[in-house]
Amino acid sequence: MKPHDHAAAFGTADGELRVGGMPLSRLAARVGSTPFFAYDRGLLDRRIDELRAAFPERLELSYAMKANPMPAIVQHLANRVDRIDVASGLELQAALDTTMRSERISFAGPGKSPAEIRQAVASGIIVELESRTEFDRVIAAGDELGLTPNVAIRVNPDFAVKGSGMRMGGGPQQFGIDAEQVPAVLRDYAAAGVNVLGFHVFAGSQNLAAAVIAEAQRRTVDLVSSLAEHLATPVRYLNLGGGFGIPYVEKDQPLELQLVADNLHDLVDGPVAERMPEATPVIELGRYLVGECGVYVTRVLDRKDSRGTTFLVVDGGMHHQLAASGNFGQAIRRNHPLVLGNHVGRPLTERATVVGCLCTPLDLLGDHVELPEAEIGDLVVIFQAGAYGLTASPTAFLGHPAPAEVIV
Repeated sequence: MKPHDHAAAFGTADGELRVGGMPLSRLAARVGSTPFFAYDRGLLDRRIDELRAAFPERLELSYAMKANPMPAIVQHLANRVDRIDVASGLELQAALDTTMRSERISFAGPGKSPAEIRQAVASGIIVELESRTEFDRVIAAGDELGLTPNVAIRVNPDFAVKGSGMRMGGGPQQFGIDAEQVPAVLRDYAAAGVNVLGFHVFAGSQNLAAAVIAEAQRRTVDLVSSLAEHLATPVRYLNLGGGFGIPYVEKDQPLELQLVADNLHDLVDGPVAERMPEATPVIELGRYLVGECGVYVTRVLDRKDSRGTTFLVVDGGMHHQLAASGNFGQAIRRNHPLVLGNHVGRPLTERATVVGCLCTPLDLLGDHVELPEAEIGDLVVIFQAGAYGLTASPTAFLGHPAPAEVIV
């Protein structure tokens, strides 16, 4: 996808990008300073509506808060999704502050501290267990508090998913309990006084291949069906993971959602209903929900030519938007979609390299990007910035101020 395709999704008027219907220069004045992140509420709602229309009615949608924990985003999504998944005690507190019922909040991730597990058990949420150690800690917290903990077993599957940006299942992993160990774990803890609701399998993230995702979902259902035979009670919670990707670079094509949805209809109405009739199937999405509704906006501070290269120096950088610099999981750096937000539609008359204000050559936001001729004061917009932006970046590096975040 090209940058103008991303701009068209937000809308433009009079040569300016619009976010939430507001012209970018006016939004910058409203925010009061640059750089900032802005999230378009309408695009966020549109994505959820698309998923609701495509997915089986019985399938529940969970928001993985780690993608974007901005409180206003989380509060908005709490009224639009069925569940929230958290990955820390602080995220848990943010989820509990919403209208989402506690039994619809799950807590996944390795290395949960005893204090976090105690907090989770006291809250009545679903603790997704990643090890025997976590099982022991949940039992101890339940005994101390006089509560029966609700848990699910996170399973490290015996298969890997190709094409994922980050593989989180198959082979040796810090995530989950190896599938072949799960029967013994269930047997050893059968009388532990813990409410085991079901299973969670998350095989990988940022995948744009619908056929690969569908195959992983089919294999997940088969795996969980076999593991369910070792569970003393019927499976009531079946988290199929997510991993839906969004296009970051020009060669990327959007995920064919309908192909994934058709497969989910087949699974939910077929083997899930037949083999686990009491299970609530769940798809857990983060990046796919919020990634495309967000932009990072930064202002040109300087324009300089150095030995044949034009540099645009902006007031933001990798300390806010690490992924765009290529330092967040990219093996080969490629430009994220980028435009001059106050000159959308002008002819692309030059190639410029957009760099941030940090004292490191790693602070590269756009390398030899085709742009209209830019001037000091122009607004550079980086798309696909709604997920793993601010909180996934080294914000304290070199002591620059934190950017604002707004939802429009």
